[in-house]
Amino acid sequence: MTVRHFLELGDAGGDALAAMINDAIDRKAARRDWPKGQADADLPLAGRVLALIFEKNSTRTRVSFDIAIRQLGGTALILDSGTTQLGRGESIADTARVLSRMCDAIMIRTDDHAKIEEMARHATVPVINGLTDRSHPCQIVADLLTVIEHGKALPGLELAWLGDGNNVLHSILEAAGLMKFNVRIGTPKGYEPESDFVELARAGGSQVTLTGDPHVAVAGADVVVTDTWVSMGQPHAASKLTAMTPFQVNARLMADAKDDAIFLHCLPAHVGEEVTEDVFESLQSVVFDEAENRIHAQKSILLWCFGLL
Repeated sequence: MTVRHFLELGDAGGDALAAMINDAIDRKAARRDWPKGQADADLPLAGRVLALIFEKNSTRTRVSFDIAIRQLGGTALILDSGTTQLGRGESIADTARVLSRMCDAIMIRTDDHAKIEEMARHATVPVINGLTDRSHPCQIVADLLTVIEHGKALPGLELAWLGDGNNVLHSILEAAGLMKFNVRIGTPKGYEPESDFVELARAGGSQVTLTGDPHVAVAGADVVVTDTWVSMGQPHAASKLTAMTPFQVNARLMADAKDDAIFLHCLPAHVGEEVTEDVFESLQSVVFDEAENRIHAQKSILLWCFGLL
């Protein structure tokens, strides 16, 4: 049987992505007011062990995957490079082959996307991208779930992105082509997303606009999204912060979006840099719904990987 890896959203496709979101909505509703550690009634992954490898620090990815596998009836094994042989030079290929003998699935959060591709080549169990420098697909499943929960349909949605053309934006663009929504990207010159993701979105039918004017990007948007200007592991370059300053999401900029627009941020946020406190703490901000939804999204991703969706 073909192993289902989840390295990019395209590995699943639009129909599967819609199924994940619907499953997440149903499972979340079914366990309303339950203790977080109580398993779902059907225990679909009972007995399964998920290896979680962290080469980058994490709060939401670490906790959400741990809770997700528990709620599905399985268990998690949390690893990091400092306490495994990965940190002493054992190859990713050998690590993948060993973990495939001992665990039922592998999630890895790392830097170079080539590492996760190598892991998938050598693993005989599903490999899930918990974040790489290229993309962050698990985050976007949670984001789309949040958008739908707040009453917005994906086809024809107008999403505005402000700031750095980073891994999160890459996955948003991939989702846009799959789910038929439009993306307007406001970013300074030299910080645009990789062109292959823009073309992928357009090939899927998404209208993608790149602009150096943040007001053009946000005008009439249903959803406004930003992220930290300096990603994890990057130097806190003064020149980059200066270039990004006009793209700060503040009340004046949010006023250009639709009255019922929502604000998303994958967190952690640097309030006062990419977003002002009045927006971050406003009623339009749904960032903590978004963070909670990482659990429900992760559960559905796991079920898809195991062929149960």
